[in-house]
Amino acid sequence: MSEKDKVFRGRLLVVAFEGWNDAGDAASSAVRTLQEQLEVIELISVDSETYYDFQFNRPTIGFDDEGNRTLAWPTSTLYAPLVPGQSLPEPVEEPMLNVTGTNTANIYLLQGVEPSRNWQTFVTEIMDVALAADISGMVFLGAMLADVPHSRPVPTFVSSDNAQVRSQLEVERSTYEGPVGILSVLAIAAESAGIPTVSVWASVPHYVHHGPCPKATLALIDKLEEIIDVVIPRGTLVEDTAEWQKNIDKLAQDDEDMTAYITQLEQARDVVDSPEATGESIAQEFERFLRSEDKPDANGPAGFGGPTGPTGPPKA
Repeated sequence: MSEKDKVFRGRLLVVAFEGWNDAGDAASSAVRTLQEQLEVIELISVDSETYYDFQFNRPTIGFDDEGNRTLAWPTSTLYAPLVPGQSLPEPVEEPMLNVTGTNTANIYLLQGVEPSRNWQTFVTEIMDVALAADISGMVFLGAMLADVPHSRPVPTFVSSDNAQVRSQLEVERSTYEGPVGILSVLAIAAESAGIPTVSVWASVPHYVHHGPCPKATLALIDKLEEIIDVVIPRGTLVEDTAEWQKNIDKLAQDDEDMTAYITQLEQARDVVDSPEATGESIAQEFERFLRSEDKPDANGPAGFGGPTGPTGPPKA
């Protein structure tokens, strides 16, 4: 049994929310991919009236299969396995989770829209359900806008406030201080309840923040597999990522400022990723990038647009 299986085994709850924590829809799309691949059913959906401001998160209207008008209200839903498996308090010979095998019943999902009010009540409701379901670990997925090039692998940052998790997964503790999203509130509540947590964030290029970013979704799924030992079919994500990158390449070709800016980002990223990179060289490259007079303003040139995310470990 590997070291990481000692923490993230048994019943795992994977969490993502649309909204502030979800640049490029990357995190919510990752959990949605899991929902499509696993045999799960709705366990609870929170009350929309209690947790959402409908002028901020508006309901949507559409048609059902019979052609009738229907309303879809913003909510968050916790999904459970169709046939829940056993929580595993003791080591077993084959602890590896595999969504194509017999242990799929160990994965629970929480996805929806980040609530706009009554966060403490929301967290209490979710934690009550998690404890009743014997959840033994929680994985939080998020995505932020950042100064990263679309043409390189999407960086991911893994962190945990749990010392045992940090030791066994060899990850860091986030040093961020400031405003947070619902993910951080849930994570603190889970740790207080004795449920170990880990957060995985993907960096989405800020200059292409409009629309989904399948490349970041793919990066989150890759890292999720690595942490909890699951095998997740990608569906069309690989093809979607290639098409996404191809389209951005075409847009950049017609904009000299954007081409120059992407080149700067690529050079900075290559320094960070190089085998000989040191902390000092990375810092120097980052300072050079910040001093560059060619860096676009926050809105980006030629309609690419979008504010940058925070530097360093992301906020949850």
